[in-house]
Amino acid sequence: MRRRTIAGTAAVEGVGLHLGVTCRLTFHPAPSGQGIAFRRTDLPGLPLIAANVDTARLAERRTQIGEDPVSVHTVEHVLAAVGALGIDDLTIDLDGPEPPIADGSAAPFLEALRGAGIAPQPGIVQFWELREPVRVTDGESVYEAHPADGLELDVTIDFPDPLIGRQRWCSAVDERVFSTELARARTFGFVREVEPLRAMGLIRGASTQNTVVVSDGVVLENALRWPDEFVRHKALDCVGDLTLAGARVRARVVAVKPSHRGTVQLVRAMREALKKENTVLDIDAIIKVLPHRYPFLLVDRVLEMEPRKRIVGLKNVTINEPFFQGHFPGHPIMPGVLIIEAMAQVGGMLLMGTVPNPENKVVYFTSLDNVKWRRPVRPGDQLRFELEMIQIRGPMCKMKGVARVDGEVVAEAEMGAMVRER
Repeated sequence: MRRRTIAGTAAVEGVGLHLGVTCRLTFHPAPSGQGIAFRRTDLPGLPLIAANVDTARLAERRTQIGEDPVSVHTVEHVLAAVGALGIDDLTIDLDGPEPPIADGSAAPFLEALRGAGIAPQPGIVQFWELREPVRVTDGESVYEAHPADGLELDVTIDFPDPLIGRQRWCSAVDERVFSTELARARTFGFVREVEPLRAMGLIRGASTQNTVVVSDGVVLENALRWPDEFVRHKALDCVGDLTLAGARVRARVVAVKPSHRGTVQLVRAMREALKKENTVLDIDAIIKVLPHRYPFLLVDRVLEMEPRKRIVGLKNVTINEPFFQGHFPGHPIMPGVLIIEAMAQVGGMLLMGTVPNPENKVVYFTSLDNVKWRRPVRPGDQLRFELEMIQIRGPMCKMKGVARVDGEVVAEAEMGAMVRER
């Protein structure tokens, strides 16, 4: 499956819900492997803030990424549209601290992205696929995530208002379902909350035109789009906050009284579970990216990969390796240079995930520094390579890697690499 970005640009302009600041948001295509990122064009240096759980903050009544003042508030509706369309790489320019609230739903952002056109591009699509259930509780919010073939939501809310009460919405969620069943569901609130929230510096841009305002069982100056628009909007928020995975989530998520804080913590818990159990890339996927073949393909599996950041790969060392025939017969030891070569191949997977058309590219390593071997590697050992990106500029990068066996460091190195046409 190919990664997706957009073909052109599109813009949405208006006032932000909580901070009340007018902002122009512009969607731009992004290179393969970048992921979803917001760029604050109104701040010095045009800082780029990645939209993932590492940058997410546990804010009240909204989803925030980044630390003030280099931050973006209330990103959930934008991310819901992005996630529903399966967009993997996107740059979102903002000339203010918060996207426009528009009509209170995700529909304006969905329409803008479709207007720009969806464009496939080469690169490895990341999926989160659970093997075991994950459960998270945050105050009144309770979540369970179960293995599934795609994204499924089962959302329940319960408010002590006669218009809302207890509502439930459940369905598999894809682009069609999101477009027809969730995208137009608007944010909502209660008259009794207005003054307390404004005292906290929130809902400065809210009005009855961009928020469904409820008072004692009545919607003020507006009308519902569905009788259960309230729970549909909560499901929409879940789609947006799950996009902070930085990957396409395949799970059945059961959420009772969900909140932005709670969903962010669910995503973090899912990530920790996946670190323990999930293989990102098997040997078939590795062969599609690396040009190496027997007897020089030295990577068996990739366990973890964060594009442009880090990667973890495995090499199983067996007595049948061809180099053992001549390297210390009777006392077989894996050649140190091949340990570093295997480390470099894992690093090559990380670098190739950031470039377009990786099938037409090859990675050349340009430098090795601070290479150290700590102990011999023998048949039966399993090498675990952990590499992190230190610097990346266009087709060139620097990485730092360490190799472990049973948790003990056996080798380490710093390496430079570049991508070229095959």
